[in-house]
Amino acid sequence: MRVFVTGATGFIGTAIVKELISAGHQVLGLARSDASAQKLVEAGAEMLRGDLEDLDSLRTGAAGADGVIHAGFIHDFTRFPEVCEVDRKAIETIGEVLAGSDRPLIVTSGTALVSPGKLATEDIIPPLNPAWPRASEQAADTVCGLGVRAAVVRLSPSVHGDDDKHGFIPILINTARQKGFSAYIGDGLNQWNAVHRLDAAHLFRLALENAEPGARYHAAGEEAITVRSIAEAIGRQLNIPVRSIAPEAAAEHFGWFSQMAAIDCPASSKLTQERLSWRPTHSTLLLDIDNGVYTK
Repeated sequence: MRVFVTGATGFIGTAIVKELISAGHQVLGLARSDASAQKLVEAGAEMLRGDLEDLDSLRTGAAGADGVIHAGFIHDFTRFPEVCEVDRKAIETIGEVLAGSDRPLIVTSGTALVSPGKLATEDIIPPLNPAWPRASEQAADTVCGLGVRAAVVRLSPSVHGDDDKHGFIPILINTARQKGFSAYIGDGLNQWNAVHRLDAAHLFRLALENAEPGARYHAAGEEAITVRSIAEAIGRQLNIPVRSIAPEAAAEHFGWFSQMAAIDCPASSKLTQERLSWRPTHSTLLLDIDNGVYTK
């Protein structure tokens, strides 16, 4: 299969490209810079210059592909509503090209806001949250109506592994270094789910090859890890104290990240594993922290 991949040179996209090529697929990756283009060529992929705001580049990539994995997103939280709109337009633009062809389109979303406070499962379809205007899943459903075999891979809040420089764990580590201690909020028993990036990449390939229209798949290798245990692992690695902070002090300590530090978002991948025969096999989040993946 010839696969067009957005976000192809990012932390997760790089692993997706490698997974696809290893399985015998051809990859056309979207590259917004010379450095990204060179990275794709070195990985054995073809490259297409463009970006998520260049809709013509998305049309070109999708038109020449047997399937698309949309793993790209502009991670600029200073203009979050704007980049969410860019994401929606990108998905709908790709979908218009694929309309009526039964070619698969795999869209990326997340597990964190599916059902905060209780176990998230694949069959829960939450409404769009005005406070979090990312409409990736709604856009995927829209293009399903055009006859596109669109499905969603929901990523864990922590996709971990080597070369993770900008994810949630690096944010917690950088905050701990700046403050001199590793913190959790209250009793720290709120839970995240997590997945190794190589397991996530494998799931993207399986979803591409087997997706059912409108399906949701959970890239959750671990259902529930307390934020306190994450903070304690960071404390061990940095050899600094670990402390609880009061909820009212969270915004001052964590800044914009305080809501994510407080969220309780366990998630199951039981249905995903049953439907796609996906089995997470790589290191757990706490092992990666304990083994120095984030402090090399």
